[in-house]
Amino acid sequence: MTLTIQHLYYLIGFILAVTALLTVRDATNPRRFSSAAFWAIYAVVFLAGDVIPPMWIGLMAVIMAVIAGFGGVAGGKHQPRTDAQYLESAKRLGNKLFVPALAIPLITMIGTLSAKHLVIGGTPLLDPKNTTLVSLGVGCVIALILACWLTRESPVQGMRESWRLTDALGWALVLPQMLGMLGLVFSDAGVGKAVAYVTTTYINMDIKFIAVAVYVIGMALFTVIMGNGFAAFPVMTGGVGVPVLVHHFGGDPAVMAAVGMLSGYCGTLMTPMAANFNLVPAALLEIDKNAVIKAQIPTALLLLVANVFILYFLMFR
Repeated sequence: MTLTIQHLYYLIGFILAVTALLTVRDATNPRRFSSAAFWAIYAVVFLAGDVIPPMWIGLMAVIMAVIAGFGGVAGGKHQPRTDAQYLESAKRLGNKLFVPALAIPLITMIGTLSAKHLVIGGTPLLDPKNTTLVSLGVGCVIALILACWLTRESPVQGMRESWRLTDALGWALVLPQMLGMLGLVFSDAGVGKAVAYVTTTYINMDIKFIAVAVYVIGMALFTVIMGNGFAAFPVMTGGVGVPVLVHHFGGDPAVMAAVGMLSGYCGTLMTPMAANFNLVPAALLEIDKNAVIKAQIPTALLLLVANVFILYFLMFR
């Protein structure tokens, strides 16, 4: 049997379904029913998204947005371990704590690079179309097994910790997928063409340096808005990159794409919309939710300025 991306979706859906069940049973959560409904809907998207009509998936996404927008997603009061318990665990486990975490990228890399050789009876073990993502899922499962073995805990405790972390992150956990969908919607809605019209109408794009600056800064700004450089890329590349920098000025599209994505990542460093990069670490460290962004803004701005000159001098060689 081939492990496909759908199997990974089923696993995620199962975890979200358990999260919904634990949430609705949590009497300390002031909004346990609306929160449970939020996670249950999200679970259905992963468990049955391949058979549910796209229109209904879109409606479910809207319902989730309404629940989150009206403050319907909240967390309960989880009993943390004491400092003494944390210290005892740290002393007992030591650097072995890093083994499960490091196992995830290692197994992902091994699976990705060796996938073409993992074939039994002509059937590949890993989905050739989504090798990296499937390998990542396998790595996470193996890391969970290693964590249970090292800590002498059961997978049930792993589910409880997953629920606790999901409670801490709240609706922000859904942002990456939602914003990725938004990028496709923007692309299909012709936002790239609208960007091309606005920039060429109100900005003198006949000056090469200005065109480069508009593309680079636009990539960062759209990423700030959408929280995802991959979602911003088709909008700015379709609106400015290809028609202006490549076709009009004859620039190298490979250089444009590379520096353009790097410029988008500058926007990622400066926005709370990139929840998995900026809000998750703050929640895990229990610090100010904007602390990570504040620390990254100077680097992001300096790199963005550098990208303008890098693209200008390298793209048109």
